[in-house]
Amino acid sequence: MGQGLSIKNCDLKIKMNNNNHHTEEISTERLMVRRGQPFTITVSFSTPTHSYLQQLKRTFLTVQTGPHPSKANGTQVEFPISRLADQKQWSAALEEQDPFFWIISVNTPANAPIGQYTLILHASKSYCHLGNFTLLFNPWCQDDEVFLPNEAQRQEYILNQEGIIYWGTENAVLAQPWDFSQFDKDIVDICFTLLDVGERHQRRKDHPQRQDPVHICRTVAAMLNCDEFRGILTECGTRQYYNGTPPSQWLGSSPILQQWVASQCKPVRYGQCWVFAAVMCSVLRCLGLPTRVVTGFTWAHNTNSSLNVDEYYDEDGTLLTQDNSARIWTFHVWNECWMARADLLPEYSGWQALDATCQEKSKGSSFCGPAPVKAIKEGDTEVDYDVCNFFTAINAKCQVWIQKADNILKPALGGTKYTGNNISTKSVGSERCEDITHNYKYPEGSLQEKEVLDKAYRKIKKLGTASSSSKTQLSCIPTALEDPVNLFMHLQSKSSLSLGQDVPISIEVFNHTGEEKATHLVVGAQSLHYNGVPVSQPWKEEFHFILKSNEANNVQVFVPYSWYRRELGENHLLRLTAMLRDEDSFYTYFAQEEISVCNPSLTIEFPDNMVQYQPSTAKISLLNPLTEPLEKCVLVVAGRGLIYRQRKYRLGSVQPKRTQELQIPFTPTHPGPRRLTALLTCLQLQNLKNYKTTNIAAA
Repeated sequence: MGQGLSIKNCDLKIKMNNNNHHTEEISTERLMVRRGQPFTITVSFSTPTHSYLQQLKRTFLTVQTGPHPSKANGTQVEFPISRLADQKQWSAALEEQDPFFWIISVNTPANAPIGQYTLILHASKSYCHLGNFTLLFNPWCQDDEVFLPNEAQRQEYILNQEGIIYWGTENAVLAQPWDFSQFDKDIVDICFTLLDVGERHQRRKDHPQRQDPVHICRTVAAMLNCDEFRGILTECGTRQYYNGTPPSQWLGSSPILQQWVASQCKPVRYGQCWVFAAVMCSVLRCLGLPTRVVTGFTWAHNTNSSLNVDEYYDEDGTLLTQDNSARIWTFHVWNECWMARADLLPEYSGWQALDATCQEKSKGSSFCGPAPVKAIKEGDTEVDYDVCNFFTAINAKCQVWIQKADNILKPALGGTKYTGNNISTKSVGSERCEDITHNYKYPEGSLQEKEVLDKAYRKIKKLGTASSSSKTQLSCIPTALEDPVNLFMHLQSKSSLSLGQDVPISIEVFNHTGEEKATHLVVGAQSLHYNGVPVSQPWKEEFHFILKSNEANNVQVFVPYSWYRRELGENHLLRLTAMLRDEDSFYTYFAQEEISVCNPSLTIEFPDNMVQYQPSTAKISLLNPLTEPLEKCVLVVAGRGLIYRQRKYRLGSVQPKRTQELQIPFTPTHPGPRRLTALLTCLQLQNLKNYKTTNIAAA
């Protein structure tokens, strides 16, 4: 091996290096390192080396990545082994030596392309393959663009594999568990396959841009939804999930990514916004980008950069919608990733909003971001990428219009909705919900909010994108909404209630004019998908009554369970409406409320003390509160470090008002906090989940 260098083997010191680089959970068999931080190898010789200083002058290391490594684009680099390393670039330093081995410290620059690398030793005219390693982003390195200074946040946004995703309504925020599984077997390889496929679609044949976290985010976002490329997931906005898994029944990211690769990269059926965001979080955390999942309530989708969105109802209170029109979503889920934005002003560094869900945009890709959250808050709508889309989605005003029998539209009084409420994410180091609305918006009604809205409106108008978001073909009569309001109406209900209960609705109507009023009240309820699409025709009840001057009338109605039991979508959302018409004028007053219908109780119990490698048993109990049996019940349980893969139990039927218990034997393999997740499906229920975290003592 080249004049005195006879290589016997190379020890990549995988356990030590992976521990130092916070990658030991990814692999204990392969070298996984983070850029900007040195790693150590030991090269052993079969014959003793003499005059090592002379040998060093003729000895180099070469690293290369990608299908066509090139020195010109930085995917192939050769550098000498010297006495001192240069921390700013690829370099190698001889830490220790004797005739039979060299201990070498290899330094990677903090801006090196991430990827799967080959390490080669070049001595004189000979080359020796020392091994392979994977290079990831490094949020522990101050020189890396993804550097995150807080250790607790690094533990949460890089290393935590168990998350919580929020959904429901702005008045009843619900939590569902998600297993990000970013360090599962083969996931890191799947992530790089995903980048390969995405870059191939973008017609990029080399990997130098993989040094840029913005490029990585945009490539992954484009690959998440098959609307952009032949991506990972197929989006489906209805409840008909043919030949696939309903989005609500996924428990984690690993099965989705594994299925995608196993099917030769064919899109997996099905995903919706929270599934896209959860899988995105898994991929970016695996690659070393600090990432979290964020939920916003009352989200304006497909606004086409307009701050005005319209909703249309007929005179019976039925929501009218078109598939591609702008509409208000009950909730929406996206991601934030942490990075310095070298392509923008320094104040735009930090959290970046990233949304893989398809949007109708006037130009560019169907995904959005990364958009600096700071720019969204300040109304800097011209900033890349897609700040304008995020800003309008959480700051739009929704006006309700009533379509008359002759297709004339009239504005409803009191029906205005404001978007971007209760923006939520999981707290660092706990399962508590953290409200981060203040990161996106100034306080409602504040002077700062008004100034930002004015600034953003001027910028949007200047860009010529402030077109109406509605595409209706109906004629519209302008009406002065500032005319005196003669009646007041208030709708009230529970923010959430249990499945099986009738829905109570209270409507208070007050006449504060000096004359009596003849009124017509229509109270309605309609089941919705989370994206604002009606599931069913509405339930309604009508009232006619005379209100004397300064008189109030309180109407109490109940939406029967017998109606909504067959009409609920998988998100269990009901929109309650009240439409009051003043018979003496053309005014229509409108009020609405969205509520969540909560599933029956699914409880999980653990023994008090559990020890690693010692068999134990969990108890799962299901109470059926209904007056009918729950039929064809199937329970799926999963738990990282508790249960290998997922287990499925067929429970048959659970009789009315009865509790069924199931014993789940398991042997914990990992110590520390561990979560058990249970999903129950039956003919009556499709999305009954619960989870519980317990602590496992080390053996």
